[in-house]
Amino acid sequence: MSKNYKICNKCVCDTTIPGILFDIDGICNFCEIHEQMERQYPLGRAGKERLEVILQKIKKKGKEKEYDCIVGVSGGTDSSYLLYTAVNLGLRPLAVHYDNGWNSSLAVTNIKILTEKLGVDLYTYVNDWEEFKDLQISFLKASTSDAEIPTDVGIHGCLLRIASKMRIKYVLNGHSFRNESMMPIGWTYMDGKYIKSIQKLFGSKKLDTFPNVTILDYLYYSLIRRIEVIPILNYVIYDKTEAIKVMEKELGWVYSGGHHHESYYTHFFQSYLLPTKFNIDKRIPELSGFIRTGQISRQESLKILNESYPYEPELINYTISKLGITKEAFEQILKKPTKTFKDYPTYYNLIKIFRFPIWLAAKIGIIPYVLYQKFFT
Repeated sequence: MSKNYKICNKCVCDTTIPGILFDIDGICNFCEIHEQMERQYPLGRAGKERLEVILQKIKKKGKEKEYDCIVGVSGGTDSSYLLYTAVNLGLRPLAVHYDNGWNSSLAVTNIKILTEKLGVDLYTYVNDWEEFKDLQISFLKASTSDAEIPTDVGIHGCLLRIASKMRIKYVLNGHSFRNESMMPIGWTYMDGKYIKSIQKLFGSKKLDTFPNVTILDYLYYSLIRRIEVIPILNYVIYDKTEAIKVMEKELGWVYSGGHHHESYYTHFFQSYLLPTKFNIDKRIPELSGFIRTGQISRQESLKILNESYPYEPELINYTISKLGITKEAFEQILKKPTKTFKDYPTYYNLIKIFRFPIWLAAKIGIIPYVLYQKFFT
């Protein structure tokens, strides 16, 4: 172990994370961000009161409509529990699934079970496979740790477009800072300009069906269409282990075995590509969130991280084959020197310039406050 290696005394975030900072007690800046988020999204009585205000607002705006909100579903734990929670809170969501061609059979089954058992309509947006595959290969060639952001941006763009088309004002977000923590910007960065620049440099197809989100798109959906993204799971007690048990018992839903493993590509990306090429283990921020909320001990987390992220060799072969690249070409991708988003055209510098307007937008709820923290904390 390097003599410069350091790990937080409270969670398991360590110096493999770019930009990590520690206070005099050896506590990392991500623990401090968590405390800030706890103050912004309190549980208990205060949290219930805030949640009730939000629910009444959603119900009032959607009163004359078939649906009052949109929930993105992937078949994984977070989005599934979000849909389950939304229905149990008395909302009338439209479930939306972004199909990028990488669904596992389990994901498909879980989505079907969820929507049928909860009595929720499902809308599926199918991205052209050849187009999306070309975009994914472009990001592999770019040699950054952001090779899965096409899926994340695609999901977000898909939800915004459908909300706008159906005149639905609220999109519910399945991210929970208590479970996932905040993903370090040095590990995951995304924006619409980044998507465009990578495809222009390395791709061969136009992004005709990919629902990208540029700054102009974001301003249009938030300021003109007045669509609000709400992280509902931040307002409720969300113990992941208990949530899995509840959905298995009440709905017949089945756990995929890992975070985002309901997607074949995301499973490959997190279990093999990130650890192998970039020395990134996304279990670190996830386990850190569990530690801070008492869902797991720090000692048990360290024991888990002492073992390499398990991966399935057949999944690697399946992914390479489905992308239509040779094993030799994939080996060359693994050997390419690593780069970061700063090596490509993005909105990053523009975002840094507009720090105050972004802070203000976060304070009044136009954008999630966690985004401001990710860039400026």
